[in-house]
Amino acid sequence: MTDPIRTVVIIGGGTAGWMTAAAAGRYLDDGQRRITLVESDAIGTVGVGEATIPSILNFNKLLGIDEVEFLRETRGSFKLGIEFTGWHTADSRYFHPFGNFGRDIEGVNFHQLWAKLKGQDGIGPIGDYSPATVAARANAFGPPHPDPRSPLSGIAHAYHIDATLYARFLRRRAEADGVARIEGRIVAVEHHDDGHVAAVRLDDGRRVEGDLFIDCSGFRSLLLGEAMGVGFEDWSHWLPCDRAIAVPTERTEPVLPYTRATAHTAGWQWRIPLQHRTGNGVVYASRYMDDDAAEALLLSRLDAAPTATPRRLSFTAGRRDAMWAGNVVAIGLSGGFLEPLESTSIHLIQQGISKLFALFPDRGFSAVERDEYNRQMADNYRTIRDFIILHYHATARDDSPFWNHVRTMDVPDSLTRKIELFRQKGRIFRYEDELFATPSWVAVLLGQGIEPVGYDPVADALDEERLLPAIRQMRSATAAAVATLPQHGAVLTRLK
Repeated sequence: MTDPIRTVVIIGGGTAGWMTAAAAGRYLDDGQRRITLVESDAIGTVGVGEATIPSILNFNKLLGIDEVEFLRETRGSFKLGIEFTGWHTADSRYFHPFGNFGRDIEGVNFHQLWAKLKGQDGIGPIGDYSPATVAARANAFGPPHPDPRSPLSGIAHAYHIDATLYARFLRRRAEADGVARIEGRIVAVEHHDDGHVAAVRLDDGRRVEGDLFIDCSGFRSLLLGEAMGVGFEDWSHWLPCDRAIAVPTERTEPVLPYTRATAHTAGWQWRIPLQHRTGNGVVYASRYMDDDAAEALLLSRLDAAPTATPRRLSFTAGRRDAMWAGNVVAIGLSGGFLEPLESTSIHLIQQGISKLFALFPDRGFSAVERDEYNRQMADNYRTIRDFIILHYHATARDDSPFWNHVRTMDVPDSLTRKIELFRQKGRIFRYEDELFATPSWVAVLLGQGIEPVGYDPVADALDEERLLPAIRQMRSATAAAVATLPQHGAVLTRLK
């Protein structure tokens, strides 16, 4: 670089700030670049997102984090997927697993083969072909098997973690890698003549200058939104939930290896089991349920005693018009928010970090690098948005004004195409680096009651007399393989 970035300033701690700092300390510190994080202990963090998806394994691996140490430090448990209760109908239940359903045969997607044969004896529901689903039913856990012939090679996992402990863990690693932390509350932002941020001023008069500022200030979006004036694209017409109440409870047995999302008349409730407690919360649309009613609903549905006072949060679903403006890049809630229904918040932080590193600027701040970053992040948010909208829109529930609204509302054209392609012949097409793979779309589309009227004709090219026993054998082999796994609780006990 002819004019390299020498000072990187991260505004805000929490999960986003310390994930960014830990990654920057490991990969951006060349001995001449100074990395500083500014945060105030007086400002709380949201910290309710405790469930993750498998991409976190990649982030931890890049940072050289050992899984056992990570789970000990975060009091974490394993996660095989999400159980959805009451989403299609009030008494329905389905599982969105990590990993694969069965195996493709001769290039034909497994779910197409299953759709062709599902009426035959011995085929059973598609979940019987998912090792993560079968393991979750049994409260068992095991990592992916190294032998590709094993059904367990198709399993995947993520974690339930205490987000506050995770941030502390990453802070220790970041500071060990040379990241400097400054305690203080920001009271003013100074600009250069070109509009770029020059420095932030703290309440004690100190100035913190930087070449590149990374905004991890949460919903406030102190730099990108307030100082740079970047607007916000509101998605609440598709995602009307705008409130959440969170409360921890005592640990219960067994510690389940999955998240539970239970729909109610104006939103949904989460349950996230950790080693030392269970995270609970209710997400709702204030247009259809007031705060006191939501809190009463949450407390009435807990399966153990609360260990803290319920905490109320307000939000608006959507994203900033740009995630990078001038010399400011927003990562985490400062750039956008999608409710935690599919546990994507930490993934979006990871994406923001990895794409920034891939397009890391010099002090010239090339427009082409900035625009590419903004395009890729916009695509990430949009595709996840569509996947979350699917859970609400594809429902048969008509028992409340909330469900009547989301069931009948217009949805983005991009989601309409996905739904109709699947409804016709079970086809799923993914675009660019879209997060959710084919098995995820299959699980949720089927779980939400969208049954294809046909299947891909290429499935008819396979000999059914040979195909049928092969599919039945996949089902029995999956059950047999999962039966060899230990109980999730026993795995967690060995971590201590």
